[in-house]
Amino acid sequence: MKRYTLLSSHEVAGRQGVACENGCYYVSGSTTLTKYDKDWNVLLENADPFSVGFEKEVNHIGDIDVFGGELYCGVELFLDGVAKNIQIAVYDAETLTLRRAFPFAPESGQTECSGIAVNPDDGTVWMCSWADGDSGRYLYKYDLASGAYLGKVHLHAVPQWIQGVAYHDGAYYITADDGDADLNEPDHIYKCVIADGATHCRVVEEKTLDDVTKQGEIEGLCFDGGGRLLVLYNRGARIVLGMQVGFYDGYSREIHEVFVYQIEN
Repeated sequence: MKRYTLLSSHEVAGRQGVACENGCYYVSGSTTLTKYDKDWNVLLENADPFSVGFEKEVNHIGDIDVFGGELYCGVELFLDGVAKNIQIAVYDAETLTLRRAFPFAPESGQTECSGIAVNPDDGTVWMCSWADGDSGRYLYKYDLASGAYLGKVHLHAVPQWIQGVAYHDGAYYITADDGDADLNEPDHIYKCVIADGATHCRVVEEKTLDDVTKQGEIEGLCFDGGGRLLVLYNRGARIVLGMQVGFYDGYSREIHEVFVYQIEN
């Protein structure tokens, strides 16, 4: 297990995911995409990312990834913990406009998409699921070039309430909203290595998020290529079945923060 030293935190405009490429940061809200410079100044925002290009209705973006100047988003129609119309949407990282979208494979058994990750080493895209039951027990694999479904990998043991996924240095890192904020319990990051052709993989705990401002809801994560881990965390709002149902004492709004960690072997 690596050591993660907290360097800084930054309030951002979205509650779902974070990605980094070429010195810029990208943050997804449920219905927004925002681009930041290296000092976390806003460069651009798309406040209506679903306005064109989708054949089926969507209203929710999960954790995101960026690769080769393109922003990869798992999008869906989400309400009261139930999702449908899952799609992989690809946006231009420069303009935040939609380039293309293609549907997931229903035969996979996936019923929700909470996050997405690109593996540039083998040209694949992976999706994770927040949903309970079988859907949340797998990572789902697609071809980066064609969008074809390639299969799924069973997670052993399964993290509870998976929120995000990222690929880094040969391994997949998974965030799980498995702490109870009402009891001040922290959430966790897990790690797994998937062998070629494997149908399952072993999942191990990588980090306990006990150093955030206040316990709440972990979301997406990414690695910036400079030896740093970035984790998006929400605080202040009570969340039930993925929906906001009020605020904790002392809060009148939900606060979204990206925590930046230096990675030490």
